[in-house]
Amino acid sequence: MKQRRQFLINAPLGLLAVAEAVRAEPLPQDGATPAPAAPASTPGAPPTFGATPGFGPAVTPATFAEAEKLMQVTNTPAQRAMMAGSWRVSLASTVERRTGPRKVALAPDLAPATVWKPLDAAGGSGAGINKTGRFVRSRVNPGALPARDEDIAHAPVTRLARWVETRAITSERLTRIYIERIKRLDPRLRSVITLTEEHALAQARQADREIAAGKYRGPLHGIPYGVKDLLDTAGIRTTWGAEFYRDRVPQQDAAVVAKLSAAGAVLVAKLSLGALALNDVWFGGQTMNPWLLDEGASGSSAGPGAATAAALVAFSIGSETGGSIISPSMRCGVTGLRPTYGRVPRTGAMTLCWSLDKLGPMTRSVEDAMLVLQAISGTDAGDVAGVPARLDFDAGAGVKGLKVGYFADWMKEAPATDVDRAALETIKCLGLSPVPVTLPDWPYQSLNTVLFAEAAAAFEEITLDGRVDQLKAQVPDAWPNLFREARFLSAVDFVQADRLRRKVALEMARIFQQVDLLLVPSLRDEMLTISNNTGHPSLTLRTGTVEVGQARSDWAPNPAQPLPTFAPPRRVPHGVTLIGRLFDEGTIARVGLALEKEAGVAGERPPGF
Repeated sequence: MKQRRQFLINAPLGLLAVAEAVRAEPLPQDGATPAPAAPASTPGAPPTFGATPGFGPAVTPATFAEAEKLMQVTNTPAQRAMMAGSWRVSLASTVERRTGPRKVALAPDLAPATVWKPLDAAGGSGAGINKTGRFVRSRVNPGALPARDEDIAHAPVTRLARWVETRAITSERLTRIYIERIKRLDPRLRSVITLTEEHALAQARQADREIAAGKYRGPLHGIPYGVKDLLDTAGIRTTWGAEFYRDRVPQQDAAVVAKLSAAGAVLVAKLSLGALALNDVWFGGQTMNPWLLDEGASGSSAGPGAATAAALVAFSIGSETGGSIISPSMRCGVTGLRPTYGRVPRTGAMTLCWSLDKLGPMTRSVEDAMLVLQAISGTDAGDVAGVPARLDFDAGAGVKGLKVGYFADWMKEAPATDVDRAALETIKCLGLSPVPVTLPDWPYQSLNTVLFAEAAAAFEEITLDGRVDQLKAQVPDAWPNLFREARFLSAVDFVQADRLRRKVALEMARIFQQVDLLLVPSLRDEMLTISNNTGHPSLTLRTGTVEVGQARSDWAPNPAQPLPTFAPPRRVPHGVTLIGRLFDEGTIARVGLALEKEAGVAGERPPGF
């Protein structure tokens, strides 16, 4: 299996040199056919390809010969000569939008005309996704309020909510507990970009007044939380983790922030993300894993993962495009819920990839994640991909008889561990039926053409004007290099990747005709790529521990900066991921609750936090 980081580091590195060579080419020579002059207009004659005035720099057959190496195609000398002679009048004008006299600026919130619809791609009509919307919380007795602030801070939202509702603790006191912990503990983690102290205390006092007056809004009322700093917050800076946006202050709240405010939640922090949503390095440094301070928290939802694990917030909101909720949830030992693509509105969130970005909760328990998902689900006019799907969940429902698909070969090899294999055995004890399933041996990494092309388009302006050069991470597998390389992806290959995406979606639909959910090793690269492209929901939860003899990293190995090693090995959290049917988060949450209870490790805390 080729890992994602190996894939990135092995991408072509000589593209800038090729680009410079193209700009430096002399006028057509060496057999190039001169560009044809535009013919005189004849009444009634339709316009034809290759009949427009020449546009752009001159190219030669040698230009195409070098470019063929990037695209892995081969043309004959005669074919290259024809292309070189006609390129300036046939295809160079297609980039006039950004290089010619009629440039058109594309605003960041302008979505492509083509909208990804997972249900349509899988051959579904969408019927059945709007179910009852029946949502049943557990009736757990939260017990007496702990005497120690530390114990209060680490409590899951299920308990915090009951204490706030019954006024065993005020929202203001709870908020001050988290603010104090951020000030005292976050310097070791670098998980908070902006502490919103005054804003949070004002919201907390308002929550206390409402609750005292009998106006209880629900389980998030008065609960302090943090959001990944790619969600806009009115009057509060939203930096995207990037140096050149560190003073960016939006005028409106993102849709998710507005929904959480409507639920009465208290925004206490804007949390770190790898710059422009890649890995765990931002302009303030690297966000660290509270379980193992010698390694990064993983990304790009690094701040939500670290802050939630260390109980600097009660819950957080992360985002995922290709693993950014799953990976830090695994590393930091929290629960990460990546919703079905289209369930949670992304209006006011930084765009990385229009057809892949998803926002979801990161929490300290499975039920917490569902409480948050209920609050943030829905549509918004600013997100054209939104689907009006209601959320069904019953915390007390059983799981016996459900069919759990698994990939037998994956369970036998890395990155699967004994924790993954133990989870497979546990589901049998819980009365679920494990069912082996298979996927075709296809080049799933080809789907990343979509990711790289969309990301490079989203950040075209800062790539072309050189601002990406200000980012802290300037290595081959960081965005600046990848954005530049992506300029040389083929549009034809993008369309073919899009067609492959539909083919893969149909395969996933086939599998879900056989099973109710999938259990997979969380960091299995194929499933990270597949499920993000098909839009299926995932739930990642801690079910055990593993020992590591070396710090882990999102970044490609760098011999000049070797990772720390440990003797004896360090004990760290580990877990599994459940993949569900489209818009069926309720089923994976029910199974997740059962696994969480059986594993009995959700309440463990990182030492020192």
